[in-house]
Amino acid sequence: MSSGSYFPPAVKAVDILKKAGGTRTLGIPTVTDRIAQMVVKLYFEPLVEPLFHEDSYGYRPKKSAIQAIEITRKRCWRYNWVLEFDIKGLFDNIDHDLLMRAVEKHTQISWVKLYIKRWLKAPFQMKDGIKERTSGTPQGGVISPVLANLFLHYTIDKWMAINHPNNPFARYADDAVIHCKTEDEATRLLESLNKRMSECKLKLHPIKTRIVYCKDADRKENYENTSFDFLGYTFRPRLSKNRWGKHFVNFTPAISNNAKKSIRQKVRDWKLQLKAEKDLTDLSNMFNSKIIGWINFYGKFYKSEMYSTLRHINKALIMWARKKYKRLARHKKRAEYFLGRIAKQNPKLFKHWELGIKPTAE
Repeated sequence: MSSGSYFPPAVKAVDILKKAGGTRTLGIPTVTDRIAQMVVKLYFEPLVEPLFHEDSYGYRPKKSAIQAIEITRKRCWRYNWVLEFDIKGLFDNIDHDLLMRAVEKHTQISWVKLYIKRWLKAPFQMKDGIKERTSGTPQGGVISPVLANLFLHYTIDKWMAINHPNNPFARYADDAVIHCKTEDEATRLLESLNKRMSECKLKLHPIKTRIVYCKDADRKENYENTSFDFLGYTFRPRLSKNRWGKHFVNFTPAISNNAKKSIRQKVRDWKLQLKAEKDLTDLSNMFNSKIIGWINFYGKFYKSEMYSTLRHINKALIMWARKKYKRLARHKKRAEYFLGRIAKQNPKLFKHWELGIKPTAE
């Protein structure tokens, strides 16, 4: 690689479904290209990572989506308004010249700059042939998240720190929220942000960009938008309980409806009713890690909101039991009681059973 003789092949384009509908194009590099990109990342990332803003949470070491949700939750209690925004087609529209100016500012290693430029220009391998690219960095590449963060560091993070230092924000890749004290302040900031996006040859998503009022027990005014989605969570007024057991309305996050729908679809995709040859221990080994991941992420805040979604797993297990045992085939309630007794005897078999989300045991 240091000789400059490596030329990256075309990147395979794969369309995947978005949670909110539509498709997103991923660029899947070859195994060799992944290794090459990792080599460059190991050299380049340590040069730029220390410069990134503390409130940039996407695809960074020791940063996570949960941290972004946690800080946003606290700031929503202190600021009355939120500017929620999303950049339309970020990975497809990053300007190559602007990005290379940022890359060249932070490294003098000639072969690193050479390969980043080649990866930016590597074409897509489509079903009907090769498609040349003039902008963007393929989502799915090893080096792409670092390059996207570098581009957005100058486009948003540093710009916000200089021009709007009194408006804290949290950004996860192209999804972000900015906190404001008044509606007028949020409106002016949105106008300024639109202008900034235009300067950097990007656009805000017209549907996913909104100004939201953080309504709760103390902020009782009526406005059109009183909720927003961020990283799989919906922030909105919810009934909560304080340390003394008193109920009050709190502006707080819980699993979003889109995330619930996605989980239910994934459970259906398991097709448990077609796995009658497996026993419950096998099913636990196959899917429990996924259940644990959902609970650990979406159950971090207002966990009870996801209980109805976890019950969908029990429904799938009941379908499995009715297919596996002939005596239960025509008796849905009897199958539920059968699983309920097992859950009572072995509550740790599935993670959601530990939370008390079990089938009825008569």
